[in-house]
Amino acid sequence: MSGTQPTRDCQAFLRAARDTAPDFGPATARAAFLVTPEGFVRAEQSASDNRYMADAPDFDAGAALAEHRALQRALSSELPVIAFAGDPATPDAVFPNNVFATAPGRLIVGRMRHEVRQREAARGDIRGFFRDTLGYREHDLSAQPHPCELTGALVIDRARGLGFCGLSERCDEAGATLMHQVFGLRATLIFDLAPGEYHTNVVLAVLAGRAALFSPAGFADPRVPAILTGLYGALAVPLSADEQAAFAANAIALRPDSVWMSRRAAEALSAATRQHLEKTAGFTVREVPLAAIEAGGGSLRCCVGEIF
Repeated sequence: MSGTQPTRDCQAFLRAARDTAPDFGPATARAAFLVTPEGFVRAEQSASDNRYMADAPDFDAGAALAEHRALQRALSSELPVIAFAGDPATPDAVFPNNVFATAPGRLIVGRMRHEVRQREAARGDIRGFFRDTLGYREHDLSAQPHPCELTGALVIDRARGLGFCGLSERCDEAGATLMHQVFGLRATLIFDLAPGEYHTNVVLAVLAGRAALFSPAGFADPRVPAILTGLYGALAVPLSADEQAAFAANAIALRPDSVWMSRRAAEALSAATRQHLEKTAGFTVREVPLAAIEAGGGSLRCCVGEIF
């Protein structure tokens, strides 16, 4: 576990981060898991603080299931991907990375803000898979009072052990500290998200430990985008409002040479952004149609639980 504490001091974080070597652990996951969108409907509790969710008539459960199957097939071209069955009692469970996350040899269970999502943390099959099949130690944060919605709120540079944690109704400062400690991170920057943003991973993606996609407008403090540029240099790619609204920041690298995002996000990329990703950073942009799933207020990265 980490002996350090998260900080709001941008310059102190940058000084510490610049000195970290990319030897904390693997930059990308060795496998991934999904949860199928059974009973995919609008969860009104979640909609209360997620402005990206569509209205109830715009949810199409059949289309979401078909997209999800295609997503699993597509991601399986790069690494093993398993899917757990969904449950109509947990309509948001298609976004499992908020509830379950891993570090090498460890399963972390988060504390969700809304009761409809707290039900997901009680799933014995997912806990049992990691505990009994993979032999992971379980670190359960779900019963303590502070919201900490794991890799929705906390974006991690896995190569260097750095965290970027945005505070909102979905994660408070105490929750950020708990996540920093349980992931054993070397340094974590905490900051307020811009009003109306619910999760960090819709405004920031760290890709394979060497690049970042970010929306400058997504942060309440303009120093945070400057820190990202200071840390990732030419591989820190700012997104326009249109790119961010299409979920371009909700992307993930599952191996060092490619980045996955929804088709909507990929089509929204400007020529300059695509040039940065493909030519400067060396990523192939890969896409999957997820229009139906995106009605739920998240996109591709939210669907993917990483197994380290």
